[in-house]
Amino acid sequence: MNVATRSLLAALPAAALLLVLGSARAAEATDQPTPAPGPPPATTPASPPAVPPPGLGRPRICLVLSGGGARGAAHIGVLKVLEEMRVPVDCIAGTSMGSLVGGAYASGMAPGDMETLVAGLSTAKIFKERPPRQDLTVRRKLDDYTNLFTPEIGIKDGKIQLPKGAVSGVQLETVLRQLAKVPGYRDFDRLPIPYRAVATDLVAGTPVVFSKGELAQVMRASMSVPGAVAPAEYEGHLLVDGGLTDNMPVDVARTMGADIVIAVNLGTPLMRRDELNSILGVTGQMLNILTEQNVRSSLALLKPTDVLILPELGDFSASDFDHLTNTIPIGEAAARKVADRLAPLALPPEQYAALRTRQQALEPPDLRPVDEIRFAPLERVNPAYAASVMETKPGQPIDQAQLDLDMRRLFGTGDFEHVNYGFLEEPGRHIMAVDAVEKTYGPNYLRFGLGLNTDFRGDAFFNLVASHRRPWINSLGAEWRNDLQVGQTSALHSEFYQPLNTRQYFFVAPRIDLERRPVNIFQGTTRIAQYDVRSYSASLDFGSQFTKYGEARIGVQAGTLDASLSTGPAQLSPGNGHIRTGAITGRIFLDQLDSTSFPRSGYAGWLKLYASQPGLGANDAYVKGTIDGTYAFSFGNSTFNLGFKAGSKIGDNPLPRYDLFQWGGFLQQSGYTTGQLLGGNLQFARIVYYNKLVRQSLLEGVYAGMSLEAGRVGEPLVPGSPTGILKSGSIFLALDSPVGPLYLAYGRATAGVYSFYLFLGKPY
Repeated sequence: MNVATRSLLAALPAAALLLVLGSARAAEATDQPTPAPGPPPATTPASPPAVPPPGLGRPRICLVLSGGGARGAAHIGVLKVLEEMRVPVDCIAGTSMGSLVGGAYASGMAPGDMETLVAGLSTAKIFKERPPRQDLTVRRKLDDYTNLFTPEIGIKDGKIQLPKGAVSGVQLETVLRQLAKVPGYRDFDRLPIPYRAVATDLVAGTPVVFSKGELAQVMRASMSVPGAVAPAEYEGHLLVDGGLTDNMPVDVARTMGADIVIAVNLGTPLMRRDELNSILGVTGQMLNILTEQNVRSSLALLKPTDVLILPELGDFSASDFDHLTNTIPIGEAAARKVADRLAPLALPPEQYAALRTRQQALEPPDLRPVDEIRFAPLERVNPAYAASVMETKPGQPIDQAQLDLDMRRLFGTGDFEHVNYGFLEEPGRHIMAVDAVEKTYGPNYLRFGLGLNTDFRGDAFFNLVASHRRPWINSLGAEWRNDLQVGQTSALHSEFYQPLNTRQYFFVAPRIDLERRPVNIFQGTTRIAQYDVRSYSASLDFGSQFTKYGEARIGVQAGTLDASLSTGPAQLSPGNGHIRTGAITGRIFLDQLDSTSFPRSGYAGWLKLYASQPGLGANDAYVKGTIDGTYAFSFGNSTFNLGFKAGSKIGDNPLPRYDLFQWGGFLQQSGYTTGQLLGGNLQFARIVYYNKLVRQSLLEGVYAGMSLEAGRVGEPLVPGSPTGILKSGSIFLALDSPVGPLYLAYGRATAGVYSFYLFLGKPY
């Protein structure tokens, strides 16, 4: 994709850039040799058009559109001028972004409609592949409450493996299906305008020209930038961006019978010396040089009768998909500069109108219900489960928007490397064939993360986290999950999650938990003691997932807890150092938030019960209950987030010292030190307001906000601790960074205490 590669590589560290499109399935491809390098012509050719071929009555004109990432929207401006001047287009050859615009025009889309479509696009809409969070499975939603931020790293046969691209192209293909006005497998010579797209065979290093296939998938193959988008697979071949071998396919146009070529070269600007200061910059420059060399070869093939159009795009970034329409006027201006060359090619108004009417006559979309949804053979994932994720069902009319969302839902399960679909016709049956490609870099996956909290007064806490996941151990979807944390709190949690039916509505989950954490004891604002709490437990849960909305569990737990006094007076000792635990546990979890970092809409809530039972081996008999929730709603860039938390003993028995409620810190009674408040019950409510100051392409943005908070921690462990209704608030700046939400905040309580915070992670 020439310059797209440069911009993409430059942006990868900042946003895990997603640039172009994912996997393709086409039906026929033929290799085209790369022309020998040659010098470009000094000026645009200026001879009259060639003699018309027999039968057409005029020259056969072929439009050649080069690659260029987001710069390629300039091609739309060129098309607008060609239509305004009534210049006919009899065939189209395109590479990368040129294949996208060319494919849309060849399939019947008018330039004005293309302009309207791209005006509504953005980097996030094209490349953010995760489905709406509300539609994720409960287990994937729970991942969002951790501080994990890295992409998954695969472990296969004892070796570490990485994905083949930063994105798979699932969401991009949704956009491509909107551009491809003729869905389904096609002979490209039978499109309204004959069409070719160029990709590169990653193994052989040769160009591949598509003359047949599924149009949207072919576009995607042509635009698969190496390292950014996973290569497309076709008949055992790995296909990547065609710009690496034939970025301006003049030779392909000649094979299509072109007498006159109108070539649009978007250019491949090379980086400056000061930009070549990293391995990414050097790699990007090498790709740019390769692309520029094959473009020179193509320019050498132009004849004096051909027309070369050179949009002056300057430094417009190939990755700037947030401002696509800005390049359209530049394409128009470039085409008008050669208007004297284009004018002799114009048709009379009536003849041109008749031509365009034929080229835009499209078949109505096929929305017939399918008789069967058929998955390609799957090695690990149960096809019945995959089908249950989809809301498109056999016997129902096809809703294209719903079907596109189904593909994102399948991808959002975390089980697939790429997902696509097509339609098959069998005698008396209309079949949807879903091509869900399981991850090739599994089946074990690792992720890592970081949490940080400091109040700039000497209290700084960090936690390094790592997670291992092994899904689809059996046909019902058993998953083994291990989470390790090292830092202020060190912990190891291991759970074997076993669904009891294909749709995974019911499950059992044995679990082991090991944890060591400090509990600080304050009197007023002074730390007077610290507990060292170590716990070991084994539990068995039985539960139900109510589809995408939440989960309910009930279980039994047994273990031991060692609580010792690290520092402080003996009278604050938590009691017997070795404590046996045994309890009946319950949990209900609901989640329909659109984000856990900066939610703008939706709700979430938890209800937890812990009933310590001597009959299960516990030293102490008590019942502890906790409930909390959050609700977010927005107006434009402004968001209000309402939250609450309450906890208490249930019954007469008090909570033991080692299991009290610990509270305080940023957005948890801001102004007080983290963990300063410790007592037997808790009531708390807050309202948080934040305004989006800066939009980011693939992250959630930069925010300024404030909070108002009120709460009470009753039955304090230490006399002299704050009591009654505690009022506090905060102001903060926050951004969604590549390593998680980052806050810089100031909190103050009406009691006169205050704190500054630097917080990395999710504060609620």
